[in-house]
Amino acid sequence: MPDLLLELFSEEIPARMQAQAAEDLKRLVLDALREKGLKFEGAAAFLTPRRLALHVACLPTRQPDLREEKKGPRVGAPEAAVQGFLKSAGLSSIEEAKIEVDPKKKGEFYVAVVERKGRGTIEVLSEILPAVIQRFPWPKSMRWGAASARPDALRWVRPLHSIVATFGPETEDTEIVPFSVGGIEAGRTTYGHRFMAPGPIRVRRFDDYAPALDKAKVVLDPARRRDMILHDLRDLALASGLELIEDEGLLEEVAGLVEWPVVLLGEFDEAFLDIPPEVIRATIRANQKCFVLDDAATGRLANRFALVANIDAPDGGAAIAAGNARVVRARLSDAKFFWESDLGVRLEDRLPRLEHVVFHEKLGTQRQRVERIARLARELAPLVSADPALAERAALLAKADLPSEMVGEFPELQGLMGRYYALAQGEPAEVAEAIGDHYKPLGPSDRVPSAPATIAVALADKLDMLAGFWAIDEKPTGSKDPYALRRAALGVIALVLENGLRLNLLPVFRSALDGHVVGGALRPVNESEREIDAALMDFVEDRLKVYLRDKGARFDLIDAVFALPEQDDLTLIVARVAALGAFLETEDGANLLAGYRRAANILRAEEKKAGADEASAYEAPFERTLLREPEELALAEKLAPQGGAPSWEAPLAAEDYEGAMRALAALRTPVDAFFEKVTVNAPDPALRLNRLRLLSDLRRAVNAVADFSRIAG
Repeated sequence: MPDLLLELFSEEIPARMQAQAAEDLKRLVLDALREKGLKFEGAAAFLTPRRLALHVACLPTRQPDLREEKKGPRVGAPEAAVQGFLKSAGLSSIEEAKIEVDPKKKGEFYVAVVERKGRGTIEVLSEILPAVIQRFPWPKSMRWGAASARPDALRWVRPLHSIVATFGPETEDTEIVPFSVGGIEAGRTTYGHRFMAPGPIRVRRFDDYAPALDKAKVVLDPARRRDMILHDLRDLALASGLELIEDEGLLEEVAGLVEWPVVLLGEFDEAFLDIPPEVIRATIRANQKCFVLDDAATGRLANRFALVANIDAPDGGAAIAAGNARVVRARLSDAKFFWESDLGVRLEDRLPRLEHVVFHEKLGTQRQRVERIARLARELAPLVSADPALAERAALLAKADLPSEMVGEFPELQGLMGRYYALAQGEPAEVAEAIGDHYKPLGPSDRVPSAPATIAVALADKLDMLAGFWAIDEKPTGSKDPYALRRAALGVIALVLENGLRLNLLPVFRSALDGHVVGGALRPVNESEREIDAALMDFVEDRLKVYLRDKGARFDLIDAVFALPEQDDLTLIVARVAALGAFLETEDGANLLAGYRRAANILRAEEKKAGADEASAYEAPFERTLLREPEELALAEKLAPQGGAPSWEAPLAAEDYEGAMRALAALRTPVDAFFEKVTVNAPDPALRLNRLRLLSDLRRAVNAVADFSRIAG
């Protein structure tokens, strides 16, 4: 069956736009094919820095013929309705329509049989492809040449030079899909590497297109380019006694900058190794798109770097490496100057400059934010086993590197540079570590701090953000989260759970909110606005549900635990979910759940019949004197032992949820016996009410651990 090959060859496609462009081209063309009734077996998009390509396999030679019946108005309908029907169905007179009886609507209706012959696929493609190119959704695009003065001129990311569009089967020659866009006629000519093989290449189909480009020094598949670069980087580093510091983001970017990757090594002066290694890496990465290397023998940063060229140079790349080394040397000289300048100013001396840095127009300056975080960190310190003075000191200096020269040049180094400056000025190691790590964790794969002072500052930083933005009603909506509040909430969750902290979040949220009032960023909070902390807790709970589901916990068990009142201790919530899951996997747990459901169903039915007032009587304690059958006596003794408390109350009070579940398992036998031997709806109204109260006591006992009504299965 025929295949389609489409290539859009342009001056340049910026690396940051390439992946989305390939996805958009594939989506737009395939959606248009489906809309036209054209099926296919597979499709793949490819890209290089100068071309977008699409291969669609096994298309039919033409559209299928269509036959459909179009129902019209009732026989005898007004003339206007009849004429409208004729026009929509493409009929010249009503005699061309059939009359059919509709038994449901009890009448006769006109029906038109519309038949359309399918068109040739190449004809359909000649309509689809120019439309896709004309409306291609580039984030930024341009017009060029003489036609650029016209508002309807083609817009492309950079000037579009040629279009390849061929269609045909594997065993025969292909046809050119006839269309033009912006004065560019579709054809079968592409071009090789800009420098090494710039001449035209005549192609017929994808099977000869990709190999022809390979011979012309163009690697079409971006995944293959990435693999080639990574393989060569590792091999070259190993051969030189070095170890590559891998960088997935940089690898992706560099693969989008070259069509024929050639890996080379460069060198810089060893004197620059006095600069923090993160600064060297950021400088070389940001300015030259190069990879840094470790010395395999020492494990420390080497004065070498790896670059990816786009050409096989006659001198083996020596001139290219030397040119990059000159630029790297200049950039590192700037970084060294920033580093040495910053070391001359103490962190606390930078704090006044934070008064001129606005955090948010409604939440004050960075200086105000620092004071709030410091106060909150001191409050949190005893709760996380941290020294309050160290936590407060670290929080006070946590943002002081923001006005530094180095962070101004490389914002991604904030916090990290503060750590270096703190150590250089003699701050305690705990303070420096807290400054360096207080932004963490930044994502699910990021390291979670474990040092107590760091935990206090990191929590204070995130809690202050959440409380402030909730107070000014700047909450995330849908997919929009401009202040990364979901990430802040997940950070709080990770800090608490990964460190096994026992922390009641509701009072902490209230304290964080009060900090905004004390600091002057917000007006005083009245009692109705105290609902903010509860809303914040709901938000964190929603994030915790996501966190637990990602860890494999059942959603119904999570809901069962969250249904309990005053759930603000994340560690206990997780412990309850884990204990509940383990309990329900046992035979006793499964059978108790079945007994609970039977009791709950009976109560629900009776409560519905009785109405609210009478149903409330079921919640009263049962009367022991009205117990008659041995089985109800046995169940009552388990639920309310004479002279003692139920066996699960002590472990529940001690927060031993596994122990509480084991104690509840003892209910299984008396519950099973009760339902087998005892008639709940006894003829005697007093007995019936007492047995319903006994079941209500059972429901209440089980729900003290979790809301079993929310458990599925």
